[in-house]
Amino acid sequence: MQKLNLPPYDVNLRKMDGKIHIFDAIRKKFLVLTPEEWVRQHFLQFLIHHKNYPAGLIKTESGLQYHERKKRTDLTVFNRKMEPLLLIECKAPNIKITDNTFSQIANYYSQFQAKYMIITNGMEHYCFRPDAKELVFEEHIPEFSDL
Repeated sequence: MQKLNLPPYDVNLRKMDGKIHIFDAIRKKFLVLTPEEWVRQHFLQFLIHHKNYPAGLIKTESGLQYHERKKRTDLTVFNRKMEPLLLIECKAPNIKITDNTFSQIANYYSQFQAKYMIITNGMEHYCFRPDAKELVFEEHIPEFSDL
């Protein structure tokens, strides 16, 4: 898999049924390794080990209903009251982040009302928060204690 613009970690890979799987530390199981899953697992480890996010407050692939369609956020970080603080949308490294990507996460925001949102393809990372009728971009991804 492609080297990402994220700190490396000791990836736990296993070959099962002829496919490579990566261990998801939140769900405690192996998942088929796709380029998007590669980004999701790296970003998850970055949040836990470099930004001090408690693993117990992170949920992968949270379900939501949007216009009678079922959708999933890639990662959701909650506060200690289990209210959403941060929504994260992960894309494969070869996927360009476009206005459509921002629209997708904005739709999720309308359901979750998180304080911050992040879009990443493992190479580029955009952290922002809604403020009135515009998006305010952050220079850095905040530490958990700053949320």
